[in-house]
Amino acid sequence: MQTIARDELAPTGALRVGLNLANPLLIKRGADLSEPSGIAPDLARELARRLGVPVSFVLYETPGELAAAANANEWDVGLIGADPLRAAEISFTSPYLLIDATYLVPPDSPIRAVNDVDCEGVRISLFDGSAYDLYLRRTLRHATLHGADSIEASFRIFESQRLEALAGLRPYLLAEQGRMPGSRVLDGRFTAIQQAIGTPKRRTEGARYLQHFVEDVVSEGLVGLMIGRNDVRGVTVAALA
Repeated sequence: MQTIARDELAPTGALRVGLNLANPLLIKRGADLSEPSGIAPDLARELARRLGVPVSFVLYETPGELAAAANANEWDVGLIGADPLRAAEISFTSPYLLIDATYLVPPDSPIRAVNDVDCEGVRISLFDGSAYDLYLRRTLRHATLHGADSIEASFRIFESQRLEALAGLRPYLLAEQGRMPGSRVLDGRFTAIQQAIGTPKRRTEGARYLQHFVEDVVSEGLVGLMIGRNDVRGVTVAALA
């Protein structure tokens, strides 16, 4: 199985790994982007080690760009949030890590709970193309979404246009809360972003190998060690099914 999986996952002889630079919880931007650090690069290096091939990184500024390149033969394995829309082109593993997504609301906001956000007249700023954006576009019925081209831009729109809520990953929102005194990060979550490993469709043995790999690194405690080693807070190791 491993030989066939290696041929599917590394057809060029190296494992080309697509990384999303927009998620600082998983990837740290250093001076040398050819050698990124963080949980996602560490996991990619471990996968390449077990496959017995070198690793090379293909970097994207947004998760949407990474997902859109699934059929462009630019990457073999992508570390990205799993989503049903993306699953049309990408075979995903079970998640290896979960990140809660919730809302930041301005001072004196009457909104007290996550379930109160989806109401007529509520405007939500968010990073366009993110996993939580895709989720909210599927599930919201009344609130309106205002997409931005970066996480930072989503905060600026939220602040400058005085929108009712900013959607985002809890660790980021907690960090940004200090920029708006009196604002509140809502308890609970509207979804948990499932960080997974994907490969383009039709790589059947490769996808099966990736699933076993994720199960192994979770059960071995390796994902937890990577979280600790990179000093990342606000994320949770996913439970095995």
